[in-house]
Amino acid sequence: MKALVNLRAGGPEVLQLQDLPTPTPGEGQVLIRAERAGLNFADVSARVGLYPDAPKFPSVLGYEASGHVEALGAGVTSLKVGDRVLALSRFGAQASHLLVSAALARKIPDAMSFDDAAAIPVVYLTAFQMLKYLAPVMPGMSVLIHSIAGGVGLAAVQLCKTVPNVTIIGTASASKHEYLKSIGVTHCIDYRTQDYVVEVKRITEGKGVHRVVDSLGGDDWNKGYSILRSGGHLLAFGWANMIDGDKRSIFRVVSQYMKLKSYSPFKMMDDNKTISGINLGHLWHEPELLGGHLDELLKLYETGAVKPKVDSVFPLSKAGEAHIHMQSRKNVGKILFDCTK
Repeated sequence: MKALVNLRAGGPEVLQLQDLPTPTPGEGQVLIRAERAGLNFADVSARVGLYPDAPKFPSVLGYEASGHVEALGAGVTSLKVGDRVLALSRFGAQASHLLVSAALARKIPDAMSFDDAAAIPVVYLTAFQMLKYLAPVMPGMSVLIHSIAGGVGLAAVQLCKTVPNVTIIGTASASKHEYLKSIGVTHCIDYRTQDYVVEVKRITEGKGVHRVVDSLGGDDWNKGYSILRSGGHLLAFGWANMIDGDKRSIFRVVSQYMKLKSYSPFKMMDDNKTISGINLGHLWHEPELLGGHLDELLKLYETGAVKPKVDSVFPLSKAGEAHIHMQSRKNVGKILFDCTK
């Protein structure tokens, strides 16, 4: 099989397409011949050596894919050979073939494209875990979403829009504001030229927001907590601020850690505020939870409430370009790999 191998920590040049042995499914597993795989910021973090859960180098990254079932392991009855599926993978998805647990693979609707199928698992599950499970958005609430034009950001917008009268505030570069307004984002803040803390206070007349969806980390978690209103919830699911450039910077890592504050249960109780951390990669031991979320998302897709926006599709052989595109924050929506090229 063809696989995108991360040779070592470094810039995009450390990614190499290689021929590897095609695996055989074991008990409860499914072998998928992939059409598309997703690129997530976790893959960028792993490439530069700042993702502690990543497998040791050299490694094949990727958390999600879509394609056809090619072989079944013993005991698998939920799928059959030839089924069109989407799946979650504990890495190894950025390849022409991948092994996954059958519990984390789902047959997709006939009308769903492989692009849409590969764009759903990671970003929509993350958004669902935050805004439908941990801290459900209720009618009349306000939500601040950072990096709102990215995959998780747009998924969060769509889930918020399944609830009436939700004020959606998003940070994004000015060039993306017109599109964001067209899909229902109430207020757009240009993080390059505006102070989002000041803007949120202005928009909410000093009351703050009910939810903050934050992938930035570091001091932005502190800022997010400061603009929560009573009963508000900060949802932390990434630390994009940790990465600056193509290579690991110990100075950057240390400086980011130094900006963190401690939040005791007493403080949160006194403030009537809550903080939750979300790491999809640490929920693999909860297949019933993740599988249930996937089932709900597929229902929302069939009603039209969920529809991924695919920014671009890169062949696996051009993986370096895909990483550069993501790190430069040029994408609006999901970046995918064509696993057949």
